[in-house]
Amino acid sequence: MPWESNGGGGGRNNGGPWGQAPGGGGGGGPRRPGGGNTPNLEDILARGRAQFGGGLPGGRWAIIGGVVLLLGFWALNSVYTVDPQEVGVELRFGEPKPDLSSPGLHFHLWPVETVERVSVTENQTVIGTASGTGAGAGINDSDGLMLSGDQNIVDVRFSVLWAVSDPINYLFNVRNPEEMVRNAGESAMREVVGRRPAQDIFRDDRAGIAIEVQQITQAILDSYGLGVRISQISIENAAPPAEVADAFNEVQRAEQDEDRLQEEARSYANTLLGDARGRAAALREDAAAYTNRVVQEATGEAQRFIAIFNEYASAPAVTRKRLFLETMEEVFGGTEKVLIESSANGQGVVPYLPLPELRSPTGTPTTNAVGN
Repeated sequence: MPWESNGGGGGRNNGGPWGQAPGGGGGGGPRRPGGGNTPNLEDILARGRAQFGGGLPGGRWAIIGGVVLLLGFWALNSVYTVDPQEVGVELRFGEPKPDLSSPGLHFHLWPVETVERVSVTENQTVIGTASGTGAGAGINDSDGLMLSGDQNIVDVRFSVLWAVSDPINYLFNVRNPEEMVRNAGESAMREVVGRRPAQDIFRDDRAGIAIEVQQITQAILDSYGLGVRISQISIENAAPPAEVADAFNEVQRAEQDEDRLQEEARSYANTLLGDARGRAAALREDAAAYTNRVVQEATGEAQRFIAIFNEYASAPAVTRKRLFLETMEEVFGGTEKVLIESSANGQGVVPYLPLPELRSPTGTPTTNAVGN
């Protein structure tokens, strides 16, 4: 048949009417546009198996490189550094280890183990608004408004200085430690201010209030196991609310005036009292001196009388004469005298040198008549 011998063959062609085998392996089939035979599916699969059987080009080095990268990534996450102001808490499957990591370079088995860093430096938490600035001064303007023991409203601004003493408790016992410190400090301050008069927080006893607040705050945080140590409570400012500041200042000025007047009154009273005590002391001294003088004079007079009496007992006439003369001397010693001779042959006034007029400052003598 014509189709059996197509292609110039004399016998039967098993390749079909176009003179090629079904598998495309015959030499008389049609050519590809490039001149080669058209590959069949089995050839393509065979060549693919041969190629993959020999391995990918550079495949082993790629695997080694990938493993090295994985190891480097693991080592990078397994090595960690703790700063000087921090301590590290290592966690194994989320459970903290008892040992803390000191500052420096450390190693742990990541991702089985992880690390949490905690700053151990002192922190400051400020509570309350800038006193006297009124509403809108801060985010929590009402934090510093407190009711004192004498029913006055005071606006207190203070700060809590604290540091972490137990990092494990700090990380795992309370969800928000800083907020807990703030709440405990504010609660303690409200408690203490509520027991005190407003004048204590304004001026009189700020130091005592700060110490008491620190003790109460520390006790609250210890009861929660926060792992925090309160180092200081610093009261920065305390003033009345802005709405009543003017009235409060008037009251303060009135109290200051009252104190000033009381001090002036006490000073005046002390002055008068000192003068009175001085005069009383002078009078007592004068009285004591007068008493002593009178007693001494009386003692002297008594001794003189005894002496005269003894003389009189031994010589009465002489003693009487002497007493008379001494008495006349005392009586007439300070008077102006005029001598008048009253006998029959007398001449009347006896002339004498006017010595009294010479020594008298006024020149007016005093005339006394003395008879024989």
